[in-house]
Amino acid sequence: MKKSILIFIISLLFSCNSSQDFITSPDSKIKLNIYKKNGSLFYSIEKNNKMIVNKSILGILLKNNLDFSKDIKINKISKSKNYSSWSPMYGEESIIKNEYNEILVSLLKDELQASVIFRVFNDGVAFKYIIPNQDNILSYDIIDEKTEFNLSPDDKAWWIPAFSYRRYEFLHAFSSVDSISKKYFSENVEDISYDSLGIGAAHTPFTLKKKNGFYVSIHEANLINYSSMTLAPRGNGSLQAELYPWSDGTKVKLESEIISPWRTIQIADNSSDLLLSNMILNLNDDPEEGSDFSWVKPGKYMGVWWEMIGTNESTWWPSSNHGANNKKVTKYIDFASEHGFDGLLVEGWNEGWHPGWCCSGNGNPFSFTKTQKDFNLPYLSEYALVKGTRLVGHHETGGQIQNYENQLDEAFSLYQKHGIKFIKTGYVNDVGKNIKRIDENGETVFEWHHGQYMVNHMQRVIEKAAEYEISIIKHEPIKDTGLRRKYPNFISREGAKGQEFNGFSSNGVNHITILPFTRMLSGPMDYTPGIFKLNNFRYVSPDNTVIDKNAIVPSTITKELALYVVLYSPMQMAADLPDHYLAHPKAFEFIKDVPVDWSERKIIDSEIGSHLIIARKDKYSENWYVGGITNENEKIISFDFSFLDENKNYKLDLFSDSLNTHWKDNPMEYEISNEEIDSNSKLELRMAPGGGFAMEISLQD
Repeated sequence: MKKSILIFIISLLFSCNSSQDFITSPDSKIKLNIYKKNGSLFYSIEKNNKMIVNKSILGILLKNNLDFSKDIKINKISKSKNYSSWSPMYGEESIIKNEYNEILVSLLKDELQASVIFRVFNDGVAFKYIIPNQDNILSYDIIDEKTEFNLSPDDKAWWIPAFSYRRYEFLHAFSSVDSISKKYFSENVEDISYDSLGIGAAHTPFTLKKKNGFYVSIHEANLINYSSMTLAPRGNGSLQAELYPWSDGTKVKLESEIISPWRTIQIADNSSDLLLSNMILNLNDDPEEGSDFSWVKPGKYMGVWWEMIGTNESTWWPSSNHGANNKKVTKYIDFASEHGFDGLLVEGWNEGWHPGWCCSGNGNPFSFTKTQKDFNLPYLSEYALVKGTRLVGHHETGGQIQNYENQLDEAFSLYQKHGIKFIKTGYVNDVGKNIKRIDENGETVFEWHHGQYMVNHMQRVIEKAAEYEISIIKHEPIKDTGLRRKYPNFISREGAKGQEFNGFSSNGVNHITILPFTRMLSGPMDYTPGIFKLNNFRYVSPDNTVIDKNAIVPSTITKELALYVVLYSPMQMAADLPDHYLAHPKAFEFIKDVPVDWSERKIIDSEIGSHLIIARKDKYSENWYVGGITNENEKIISFDFSFLDENKNYKLDLFSDSLNTHWKDNPMEYEISNEEIDSNSKLELRMAPGGGFAMEISLQD
């Protein structure tokens, strides 16, 4: 990371016996209030004199009933300002401003010390807890976190259920804050009533529209050696941080000091401004001094994957239809090389795959070094390198963590030897609390997918991968909290209901218009876009080539193109089969041309669950790309190009829905047009029901 010169820092130190203090954002629009009352610390947040978060308690409960939410005193308050900027290795912007006002509240509980640090940005508020090492603290294990977010019962939220069987892979509910429950989700979205383990809570990012018009998203940043935070309703618009517990009920186990993740409250005047925040990244650290991540390169890849999960013509496991065989992979490599792709993912290459591998964590253990008999790793990896591309590795763990950790060094060493720079990892285990662990007594216990055990495991994987100069695309992950800033090889992840579900069930036509405002606020997503064969693509089974007429990807080809701009990922997949791309060569050219590394972004228009139009500028040229998507309803929009440089001429290549395009009835019809434009040009565009459009705008000499 390249950091700019710090403009200024001012620190004010003073003792404080008062019961209230405050600090504002650099633009003075957001005000954070801090209160001490009856021995407890509270906060509230306003913007433009309108309440965002009502008075809410802070604190942590440790083992031995050591409660840092009660009987505390404010020892000292210090305030500072930071106006700086930095340049990420890759991203959505080439320069990121990091401007905030900070207040550090030092606390005393008897003689014990603790502190809460608040940062107030122009786009929100963040805070974290610190309890340093002290002789009189016998245990740093956390029993509960008392953090509240007191909202309004009239606020409406987009949310997915926590403590549930399928991690983050759900459609979103939209309801009042108080309605968050497995019962509500079961009655209105998907039946999970049988999923009785754990409490009713919501995952973060948790996005809501307040009755006073503001948009808010609650999340966390820099999640390391801690448990994932969910949000549990407490009635009357109140939410409380609920951490995933260990099997013994402890929320967080620590041997020494407590440094919590940042709790973040992103605040925006409208849905478009939500998408422009860099607060999560700004709350993470640069790579450690002396680290060299120059080997991390964004790119695009194809895969021997959709024909297993989508078209259903191949199997992961050994069979007469095994997908990862030398002949087929060689043909894919030839195609990927010819069309300039950086890598080819191959799933099902290793031992351990069998028809019953999914999804309870009880399948055969995978080997991450032994190949299937019809897959020659040394030959294929060398063949790909000679062709100017690379294999992308695949490590599906089946949720068997110890088996994977036992093989990490050997597996990464094997990939490094064969020039493999990317690995897609997977943790499929569709049971809520079913990650097996051997405890200190040698007993088998079961942990939650999102608890501290898994947070620490995934941290070990990313750090170990860096030792071997390997980047990770993680599926079934811990949610993104900005760690890609410190670990640039944490290049992308899944963490939502992605395209794969359209292969064997359906996400519905509106899901993709919600993801950018929820899941995508945390970071890049490997959604796997670019499906061109949107119906009549799926076999009944690999041995039965009758077409399943019910299978449909709820999209249009132009919408699939738009997703490469709308859904940011520095490692982007072209997910469909080569033959399906050859049937639409000009549309395929857009996928080949669209960048994955950007210098600037503009949100042209948006409404959560309705539509989104984004313009992005290529980091390495003066060219712009625009993507627009809509929900089940047709949209007619007036589009202007005022974001372009004045007095310059551009060529517009436009992919748009035709008058007859419809996501369900006629999804693969589209129009291509070309014209000269400048910053004064205007255009009327139609997005078909479930459709979209994509633009490539090239600067003319």
